[in-house]
Amino acid sequence: MNKIAIIIGAGPAGLTAAYELLDKTDIKPIIFEATDMIGGISQTNVYKGNRIDIGGHRFFSKSKTVMDWWMNILPLQQSPSYDDKILNKSLDYSLLNNITEIDISKDYAENLDPEKTDDLFLIRNRISRILFLKKLFNYPITLNSDTLKKLGASRTLKIGIDYIKTLIHKLPEDNLENFYINHFGKELYKTFFEKYTYKVWGIECKNIAADWGAQRVKGLNISKAIIHAIHEHTKTNEKNVETSLIEQFLYPKLGPGQMWENVAKKIIENGGEIHFNSKVTGLIIENNIIKSVTVDNQQEVSGDYFISTMPVKDLIHAINHNNPSEVPEDIYEISKGLVYRDFITVGILLNDINLKNETNTPTINNILPDTWIYIQENDVKLGRVQIFNNWSPYLVSDHDKVWLGLEYFCNEGDELWNMSDEAMSNFAINELDQINFANKSDVLDSVVIRIPKAYPAYFGSYDKFDNIKGFVDNFNNLFLIGRNGMHRYNNMDHSMLSAMEAVNNIITGRADNENIWSVNSEKEYHESADNKGD
Repeated sequence: MNKIAIIIGAGPAGLTAAYELLDKTDIKPIIFEATDMIGGISQTNVYKGNRIDIGGHRFFSKSKTVMDWWMNILPLQQSPSYDDKILNKSLDYSLLNNITEIDISKDYAENLDPEKTDDLFLIRNRISRILFLKKLFNYPITLNSDTLKKLGASRTLKIGIDYIKTLIHKLPEDNLENFYINHFGKELYKTFFEKYTYKVWGIECKNIAADWGAQRVKGLNISKAIIHAIHEHTKTNEKNVETSLIEQFLYPKLGPGQMWENVAKKIIENGGEIHFNSKVTGLIIENNIIKSVTVDNQQEVSGDYFISTMPVKDLIHAINHNNPSEVPEDIYEISKGLVYRDFITVGILLNDINLKNETNTPTINNILPDTWIYIQENDVKLGRVQIFNNWSPYLVSDHDKVWLGLEYFCNEGDELWNMSDEAMSNFAINELDQINFANKSDVLDSVVIRIPKAYPAYFGSYDKFDNIKGFVDNFNNLFLIGRNGMHRYNNMDHSMLSAMEAVNNIITGRADNENIWSVNSEKEYHESADNKGD
């Protein structure tokens, strides 16, 4: 009889693990997903024909393994998409080719035209900017004439002087505030990072561990941004460009959920199982080995290997539920102190928006070309706006309308989270009007989507997380992977790499899981603050 791997969660990590097990072993994966959705935070919701990407997901990785894996599921477009055809733009892979080793010249058996076929990747251009002082600034900030004009000469000079000071005198990086100051200088930190980070996490930067900055910002600083601007101006190729500065990325025609829905189909076709609305509420242990899981406090399912992507807080509670003697009191208390930041997206359909395209990038109806706009205005709670039209024209049912995703960071149970859908929609629409992004009179429709435990936080009892890591690693057939599974702000590719490492450990019989925990702690895995939703 084939061995069984019980996988908790049908997000990118859990689905990757199941796919890899079926591809490389005779082990049968059985996935239990607590919701009715595929893809975790990488799901795609559909509302009246309009598609919503939760948080925004750029499919790009410095890992060739991940890039090849994705493209094995969805091939690259071979003909221009709807918007490119309307704008008479030809396919251009040049920027993507400069910074990745993927084979973009691969010959496919058919002409993959996005206008005729759904299952493919689009090549999309990345433009992200910051709305501050009712003006749009480049992201990352570049000290060019446009920035100088918008910030004013005196503030820009102070930013430069402060950054030079940080090159001479570094602060101890024992919190996120010092980390940002060391990378960008105090003035730029206070201008663009301090209050926005408070929006995201709900606490001050000085109370957040520097680990978050190290994972999200990597080596990016003012010097890198200036060098990138010079290369951009001179068309210099840069293989080692920071991920936060990439100019192109892959994107599934119908949103990120399309990738994971296709992977789920392959898992089922190849003999795996996926059970929806099935919450793992307990784990049963014998002699330091996980023997089975309890689903919805009723059904017991046995397995040989157990792969968890569920929030660590919930995992420890599930172990304690069936085996209270197995969980030391200090481990249980640390798990209860782990903090998560929750997430609300308000999808808003409009006739038009007020901000106009003043760039050299042409768009349909001349809407802003941005994928993301970070809202640094301090008088609103709105954190970021996605313009779904620019991620993929196929996310929008009517190309003459503008389809936005307004992103709010909150805590489950707080004022924002507890608002009715109608009240939350009205709140978001009023804020959009308040910052003059769009007029309330142009709003046609809206929808509210709430995602609990979207972002594991680097405060609370996080400083004692190594104790939990040591505890769970005692169970030889238990593997923690993915963003919530590892309580680490992983991007999608990091979550996939952790799943691949777990499967390799199962295949090789490796006794420790340090290679899993090393994913996204090594320099080459790090990503950018710009890529929050990945």
